[in-house]
This record gives sequence, structure tokens and C-alpha cells, in this order.
Amino acid sequence: MSATTIRPFLRLSGLEPLVVRPETNFINVGERTNVTGSKKFARLIREGKYEEALSVARQQVENGAQVIDVNMDDALLDGVQAMTTYLNLLQSEPDIAKIPVMIDSSKFEIIEAGLKCVQGKCIVNSISMKEGEEKFIREAIICKNYGAAVVVMAFDEVGQADTKDRKVEICHRAYKILTEQVGFAPQDIIFDPNIFAVATGIEEHNNYAVDFIEATREIKRLMPLAKVSGGVSNVSFSFRGNDHVREAIHSVFLFYAIKAGMDMGIVNAGQLVVYDEIEPQLRQLCEDVLLNRNNDNNEATEKLINFAETVKAKGKEIVKDEAWRNEPVEKRLAHALINGITDYIDADTEEARQQYARPLEVIEGPLMDGMNIVGDLFGAGKMFLPQVVKSARVMKKAVAVLTPYIEEEKRNNPAALQGGAARILLATVKGDVHDIGKNIVGVVLGCNGYDIIDLGVMVPADKILETAKRERADIIGLSGLITPSLDEMVHVAKEMKRQGFTVPLLIGGATTSRTHTAVKIAQEYDHGVIHVLDASRSVTVAGSLLSEDQRGDFLGNIKTEYTRLKDDFANKKSVKQYLPIEAAQQIKSPIKWDEFVPVKPNMLGVKVFKDYDLADLVDFIDWGPFFIAWELHGKFPKILEDEVVGKEATKLYNDARALLDRIITEKWVSANGVIGFWPANSDGDDVVVKDGKDTRLSFLRQQIKKAPGQPQFCLADYIAPADSGKEDYIGAFAVTTGIGIEKWVKHFEDQHDDYNSIMLKALCDRLAEAFAERMHERVRKEFWGYAPAETLSNEELIRENYEGIRPAPGYPACPDHTEKYKLFDMLHATESTGIELTESLAMYPASSVCGWYFANPDSRYFGIGKIEKDQVVQYAQRKGMSVEEIEKWIRPNLEYDI
Repeated sequence: MSATTIRPFLRLSGLEPLVVRPETNFINVGERTNVTGSKKFARLIREGKYEEALSVARQQVENGAQVIDVNMDDALLDGVQAMTTYLNLLQSEPDIAKIPVMIDSSKFEIIEAGLKCVQGKCIVNSISMKEGEEKFIREAIICKNYGAAVVVMAFDEVGQADTKDRKVEICHRAYKILTEQVGFAPQDIIFDPNIFAVATGIEEHNNYAVDFIEATREIKRLMPLAKVSGGVSNVSFSFRGNDHVREAIHSVFLFYAIKAGMDMGIVNAGQLVVYDEIEPQLRQLCEDVLLNRNNDNNEATEKLINFAETVKAKGKEIVKDEAWRNEPVEKRLAHALINGITDYIDADTEEARQQYARPLEVIEGPLMDGMNIVGDLFGAGKMFLPQVVKSARVMKKAVAVLTPYIEEEKRNNPAALQGGAARILLATVKGDVHDIGKNIVGVVLGCNGYDIIDLGVMVPADKILETAKRERADIIGLSGLITPSLDEMVHVAKEMKRQGFTVPLLIGGATTSRTHTAVKIAQEYDHGVIHVLDASRSVTVAGSLLSEDQRGDFLGNIKTEYTRLKDDFANKKSVKQYLPIEAAQQIKSPIKWDEFVPVKPNMLGVKVFKDYDLADLVDFIDWGPFFIAWELHGKFPKILEDEVVGKEATKLYNDARALLDRIITEKWVSANGVIGFWPANSDGDDVVVKDGKDTRLSFLRQQIKKAPGQPQFCLADYIAPADSGKEDYIGAFAVTTGIGIEKWVKHFEDQHDDYNSIMLKALCDRLAEAFAERMHERVRKEFWGYAPAETLSNEELIRENYEGIRPAPGYPACPDHTEKYKLFDMLHATESTGIELTESLAMYPASSVCGWYFANPDSRYFGIGKIEKDQVVQYAQRKGMSVEEIEKWIRPNLEYDI
């Protein structure tokens, strides 16, 4: 080889060159200039303090980073502008710009903006084949034209690679495309074979580190000039918040991965410890977990988790955290309650029972003292709902230990047990099946010393009131999610007045509101009707109602507030202007039907899916509503990094993923679904479906007057009218992921485990929505096939960036629940899926979703809003129902009072 021969090394540069030679060992890629990885950096960028944010990059360089990773993927940022601004500033700082830049984004437009700014030779992170070869090749060509090296994720059309064989297979396929079709130099290709978290408690995750290491070894054998990289911090995700253990895991992982051929990695260069300086016990535990040794039944995982829980990092000092076990039993019980620890609760409760004269004194004494602390911390915002529910689990397990002794005392001396805590009766009203919110309210109130009587779901008024009398309830609480529940709550209030009740009535649930409570329910009962927004406010309301000193003033203030709300509601009606329904029907969505070519579905009729693979739904989960159910507010995944709730949100998410894995692998529930497609044409505001019965679907139209030129939307507008001469189509679906859930809910309730009971219901709700999302995607691309080339991320699916809509009966675009009868009949939904309709047209199991499919590219989601009497009369005539019956089902949409 002559002296002028250029050897095939990866050559990068900022102001200075970086040549990755065989003897280079390992390239540290600084990770902190990433809005998803550094709170400080994210804050500075969001506040526009770009120059100050350069200090984060400078610190990474000073700590030994040889490449700096820059990522601006944040929903609140203009990513293109942020990347351009920051990189332009960074290039003017020689002490930072001397090292190469890794432009990191999941959006290629941001990557391309970055490529226009950097000098020297940078790295693009990343491209992949997840949306097919065509897009992969197009993006690779752009990167090559800018002279950049590329990180290629082990991700294809099927999904992310998690096993060694999948990692190698995808990387080898991408390598051939890049070298043979695009013309990439092999040394400019960097593979990221996906580093996933270990020690999650999920058995299938135990081999993830080994899979990465062995895949790296095989990739280097097959493609020796290519490089291997990865996000090192991912491997220790289970130990967020424990930097001492995380740093040890990173160092041990890199020790073995580098030996296998890993060339570079995204890691905080300032937080790597020397392998030999890790304390031997921790190093051994890390090796056992990472190399999946001695890990039968998660034994190695449990040992590392137990070690991590007993230490806190203070520099290099390890502090044991088991001192609380040496405290008196009262303090141990309080500690267990506050921290949600069930490990010792049976033994500690029994020890306390033997020290107190009566078992009830243990509840009224140390246990309630602990729960009072929990209540105070929750009220002060120092504890969050998931923690409170865990505390309730501890309390219930302690009470379960004491219950047999209390029952024995009751038999022997009934007078000794008179009195006790105030009793609150809770029920989801007749016809309604949703109870997650009610259950959470019950747990929170229980944590604050109240005796909760939970009657469950679909409870008729007579049972609610009979039980309230028999159990001498001090407060009655009603919950409901669907529109008909509002009428049922009014009925219960009327019955309470008729039967002479004097206890307060609490109203809650997704459909309820302060205004409806004030206008409709409070007028029917004279002894206090209070709308409760969420669980955190239920404690204050209950306390005020049950306090002799506060009750009078509290109810007086509520009455004053509700009178004002009622008056405001009455006055607002004269402000809005409405079009006569005949006039509104002339202002349809402006679709040019003469230019429209309907896409005929690839199948007509009905298709049933039994026991659909739950694992196929996980990537379609929208986690945002899951956190909202637990009263943790923030956008996922940013909520995991939130300065206030991030730690608890992360714990909750980890618990959810662990339970979700059990639900799937152990097949706790079945997912059943059915879809159907039929020829159809619109007839005014109706759609006539050619299903053999000429089923007529009826829809409402917006009636509030808009600005000139704005259409008055109606779903029928999106189906070609009969006089267009074109045959159009409509679809429908019903899916559930709740078949079999009752067994497991009962299992957790028998274990006094509200936390996992609520978690299970919330996860099944998320899976049902994911099932609807996944099925809609398959409809667009496969079964109907009007968008076969669609490639959208889950984030884009959540934002509804697809063509077509799937509105559900009972929701804003078609608020009439009675149309579900037609949908279920057309699909034979109950026979096909096991979903049943209650008398109020809620779906049971609760984890179920149904709706229509519209394919028209002009179709969009909207809300009908308020409508006037003339449309209600016309709509009732079209449906062959009475006006009174229609008003019941669409009550929130009525402009007029009834």
C-alpha cells in the first residue's frame, strides 16, 4: 500500500478532524444537548436562550465528548427553526465547533435543516426502513449528497428489532441497499441495533443487553467496515432517579459491548465510572442482569432492584435505607403507608394488634395516623394519585389482617363497635358501565378516613337509596360517563326529595358539569347537590359537608354559585344566533361530487376478528389519557421528565408496562372486533346503506350561525348523494379488549389491591382505543384500501393526520346514542364480539369502542354544538321517534330548556 493510499476509516470533522481508527477504542457522543434528555437544555431552548444553551454543549466537550448530539424534537418547538438557530450559533464557537455534530431527529425535515448549517462532516441520526425502502433510499441519498455519515436504526416495516437475529437481519439488509443502490461507503454507515431496558421485571426483556452485544459481534463480522452505536442510557431506564446504579450499569454494559465491537454511543461522558472502580457487589449484580446470568424467575433482576432500593448515591458513598425497620411499629406502619410498601404489612399489623387492647384501635390509631399524613401530603401536592392508591392498597391489606378479629369482637360485644367513620356511598348510575374515576374517588376518600360503600356500575335508583338508608350513608355520590346518565342523576335527586332524604348528593363523571348540576340536578333536591371535578377535590368537599361548623356556609356558597350559573345559562341563550334548519341544510360541505371518484372497498360485508393479537396493539397506545386518568397532567413522553410529576409518572408508566406485558403474555383478556363496508348514498342529512335492508342512518347538522362562506357540517355531507349518480361507501366497526377482565378485577379486589385493579381497567381502555386505531389503519391501507401507501408514526396517528374519520355515535359529530342500534345490527356486533348495549346504550365491557368509517378526503371531525327545536322535530320525524325521546338522548346539544 503506497503512502498516499487513503484507508477506509470513518472520517468525521468539525473544525478539527476525527478519524475513527481500529485503535480509537470508543467514541463518546455527548447526550445533553437534547431537549428530551436534559431538562436544563430543554428549558433554555424553550425560553429562546440559545446562547446560554451553548454552555451545555461546552460542558459536554469539556467532559470528554468527541461528538455532540443535538436534538430539538419537542412538540412545543418549531424544530426546524430551533435546530437552525442553535447549530448556526454553535458553529461560531471554536471550542465547541471543533468536534463533529450528530444531527438527531425523528423528523427528516429537521435533519435536512441541520445539514444546511454544519461545517465539516457530520453524522445524521437517524434513518431507517420503518416506512419502507423507497423513503429510506430517498433520505439516504440526501444525506450522502451532504457528505454525512448516517446512523441506521434496526427498524423495518414490521417494527423495531429486539432479538439478535432480527437486529442482524435488518442491518444487513440496510447495508446492501446503502452500498449497492445508494453508493454509500461502508465506513460511513453506523448501525444502531437498539439498546432496550433490562431489569424491568418482564422476562422477555432479560436478554435485551445480550441480544445487543451478540448482534454487534455478528454485525462486525459480516460488515467489518461499518460502525455500531447506541443510546447507552436506555439500558438502565428501569433505574431512573438512581444515578449511582445507572452509572454502574452503563460502565458494565460498555465494557462488554466495546469488546464485542461497539464503536460509539450516546452517553453522558461526565457520568461514566471506571469499570474496576465499581464496588464488587454492585458490579456483580450488574453483570448478572446485563448478561442474563442467574436470572431464572427474574432472580438476578430482583437482586439488583433490591440493592438499588436500599442505597442512595452520595458521591461514591452508599447509604443503607433500611433504618425504618428499627422504628416502633407505629412509625413502621406510617412509613409503609406513605411509601406504599406492602412487604411487611401483615407482620407489622399483627404486632400492632397484640400491643393494642382492641383491633379497631389499630385502625383508628396508627393506621389512620399514617393515612392522615398521606391525605395531608396529597392535599399539599406533595404526593400524587398513583402514590395515594398504593397507600390505599397497604391500608386495605392491614385492615384485612384485622377484620377477622373485629368481626369476632362484634359478635361478642356489638355495643363496643358503635359509631365509626362517616360513610359515603358511591355508585355509577343505571345503564352506565364506567367506573375508573369513581373508584379513584373512593380510594382517595378512603385514604382520608371515610368508610366507602361502592355499589359498582349500572346501579338503579332504588338500590342506591335503599342501601343508603340501610347503611346510614352520610353522603351519596353518583358517577356517569354517557349522556343518558345525566337524566338518571336527575331522577335520583327527585327520588331523594320524594323519600325525604337530607344527606348531600355529590355528582361526578366525564359528562357532568357544574352548569348541568346547577341548572338541572340542584333544582330537584334541597339538601345540597355538589359537582365534584376530580378525586383531589372530593376530600375538601366531603370534609366541608360533614363539618357542623362549615356545612352551612359551604352549602350557602354553593347555592349562591349555582343560582348565578343557572341565571348565566338562561341569559346566554339569547346571545347565539341560529339558522333555520332548512337554511342550514343548504350550506353543506363544499365537495365537488362531479370530480369525486369513490374508492370501492377491497371487501364488502362483515369481517370478524376473534382473539386479535394484543401485542399488535401496544405501539398504537395513546398514553396521554392514561396519565390523565391518574390525574397526572402532561404530554407523553415529556411527562416522564416533568420536574414536578416526572418521577411518579415514570414509576406509574413502568408499573403499567409491566402489567401490560402480563396481560398480553398470560392472555388475561381477549380482543374481539368486527368491521363492515357497504354501498351507500346520502339523502339530505341521512345516509341510506345498501345492506339488504336499506338501513337509514340519521345525522344532525350544525345550526349555530357562522361567518359567510362557512359550511354547516353534517356527517351525511361526506357520502355522495344519490343524485350524483355515483355509488359511494360507508363502513362501521366495533372492538373490545375487555372480554375476561372481570376475573382479574375480582382477583385484585380480593387482594385488596385497588392500584392494580384501576391500572388494569385503565390499560384495557387504552388497548381498546389502540385496537380502534390499529383497525382504522388496516382499513385505510388494506380492507378498504383507499390509502394503501400511508406511512404515519403513532404520534401522527394520535394527531389524526390520516385521510378519513371514524366518528362514534354519542360523541360530538353524531351525539345520538340510539344510532348504535343500527350499527350493532349491521355488524351483528354482539354475536361477533361479545359487546352488549345497556339500556342507556353504554357498551359492556366498558373497554369497547364503536363507530363509522368515512373515507372521503374532505371528511373531518367536528362538534354539532347547540341545535334548535325545529331540527329536533325534523330529526325525530326522520327517525320515527318522539321529540321527547330524542331530547333525552341529545340533551346537552339542545339550545332550549326542557
